[in-house]
Amino acid sequence: MELLQLFITFFMIGLVSFGGGYAMIPLMQTEVVNRYQWLTLDQFTDVTAIAGMSPGPIAVNMAVSIGYMHKQLPGAVAATLGIIGPAFLCILVLAAFYKRMKNNRYWQGSMFGVRAAVTGFIVYSAIIFTKNNALFGANMWYTLSQLIIFGGSFIAIAYLKKHPVYVIAISGLVGIALYS
Repeated sequence: MELLQLFITFFMIGLVSFGGGYAMIPLMQTEVVNRYQWLTLDQFTDVTAIAGMSPGPIAVNMAVSIGYMHKQLPGAVAATLGIIGPAFLCILVLAAFYKRMKNNRYWQGSMFGVRAAVTGFIVYSAIIFTKNNALFGANMWYTLSQLIIFGGSFIAIAYLKKHPVYVIAISGLVGIALYS
């Protein structure tokens, strides 16, 4: 029964979350942490961080992790099938009709609105991630060092155009040097 609940929960998250994995994070948190209490907020924050730096889509990575943490391999499979199901079906349908719809003014207008909403979801996810103690800690040294790593990473990606893999690897090494 819990495997079915995992599947349904992640299917619904995938069904109503437009804009990709980062836009799904607030809804995942609401369901996984607040509603079902499958993970604590700290565990969810850790899963989000690990999923974000792992290869592949963050939503799928999170579903695999959350499902596994809750019900081992069967849970990982149920959550993963749930999260990818709506996207698979949606892309299948949209691909069939895309040529006809791409020049439709109603379609274009709806996509303009959806893009703005998705941007809001992503910004909200960043705020939640920060609030969940991912950036600010109890002492000044922790906060300052996190801000320096954050700022350096942002500059490296946004302005210096460094590859994210290098930025993640260097940030991890800095974290080991500072906190081990």
